[in-house]
Amino acid sequence: MRVMKWSMIALAVSAGTTQFAMASSQDESKGFIEDSTLTSKTRMLYMNRDYRNGAGNISKNGDGAAPYKSGYREDWGLSELLNYESGFTQGTVGVGVDAFAMGTLRLDGGAGRQGNGLFGTKSDGSPEDTQSKIGGAVKFRLSDTVLKYGNQFVASPVFSTDDSRLLPEVATGTLITSKEIKGLELSAGRFTALSSQTGMARDSINGPHEPGLTAANIAGATYQFTDNLVGGVAASDVDEYFKKQYVNLNYTLPIAESQALNFDLNGYRTSSQGEERAGNVDNKIWSLAAAYSIGAHKFTLAHQRSTGDSGYYYGVDGGGTIFLANSVQYSDFNGKDERSWQGRYDLNMASYGVPGLSFMARYVKGDNISTDTGEGKEHEFDFESKYVMQEGPAKDLSFRLRSAIYRSTSNYQADTNDVRVIVEYPLNIL
Repeated sequence: MRVMKWSMIALAVSAGTTQFAMASSQDESKGFIEDSTLTSKTRMLYMNRDYRNGAGNISKNGDGAAPYKSGYREDWGLSELLNYESGFTQGTVGVGVDAFAMGTLRLDGGAGRQGNGLFGTKSDGSPEDTQSKIGGAVKFRLSDTVLKYGNQFVASPVFSTDDSRLLPEVATGTLITSKEIKGLELSAGRFTALSSQTGMARDSINGPHEPGLTAANIAGATYQFTDNLVGGVAASDVDEYFKKQYVNLNYTLPIAESQALNFDLNGYRTSSQGEERAGNVDNKIWSLAAAYSIGAHKFTLAHQRSTGDSGYYYGVDGGGTIFLANSVQYSDFNGKDERSWQGRYDLNMASYGVPGLSFMARYVKGDNISTDTGEGKEHEFDFESKYVMQEGPAKDLSFRLRSAIYRSTSNYQADTNDVRVIVEYPLNIL
């Protein structure tokens, strides 16, 4: 489930700031220390999932299977992420390093209530009290092209590390990003390990079968055709799993000073290969979202459709690798042959004198899901409120409440009420 999506248009806008045939980023380097940054992000997450039927932790019969005593899962924890990014040394080729240190502290959630993906599990089945992870990468820059090797966070549509719990996933490998031409960003990489959000080992992502990720080769490009039109393509080859291709078009039509209409099209094609460790994956899925903004209000309609011999598969290539409109808080609406529709409303209270306060509500309904027991259907209602401190010593401290009510038929998934409280405090130290 990808919750915190990276916008393709944001990537392209950043690429558009590069000046062609002008001074490059490396020419303007101030030095290894002078351009260094050190940031911290403190996150507290409370997560409660109440499974209404067919799921749980503690079996009534003691055999680990249904029926269960309760479907109640509750976790509460605290995490800290320190992230250091050096500048580049001066000269034709700049050299730098990135490093991070992260850890979690369990505040609540025992063996009978764990299962929301916040903590690892001890040998006795109880959740870990504390966990920690460190890593780093070396980087080189020539003109406006950067090569980075080591541990890193990745945000490609075909390989994206997830950050929806206490700690993010971490990929190990090589990534090259080039912005030599104004408006164009090119990227290519190879990753050979991926650690999960609760796995502290270098390679702790497992697919349906061992050994998890062995190698993933990726490539992508985004281009800003005009101020309002951005396009992107990407492809991946995940060894012994599948090959995946992605396309995106994002167009904004200004209507008036405070009005705009935005269209966002995303699509994937995935085909299994080699040992087919994810099974026989044969899927095409796309989504189209139209958003109308007027002042403090935004209204969004979206449609998503999946076809092929399987549903859309992701995870071994990163838990965030699903850049689709109807991938929401609980469900991705990516089942085999599934069709889904979304209606969403966003309100920014800054226009009403309360800057930093926002609300969101959405409803997504999916049907035509091919299952072993017939047609599956699902629907989800989400509500979110968020407040970000605007000034003072606690500036940028945010409080967010997320709630999802999910229901399905034909036992496609267990009916669930999902509540999350997230408090985050980002801080620029250097």
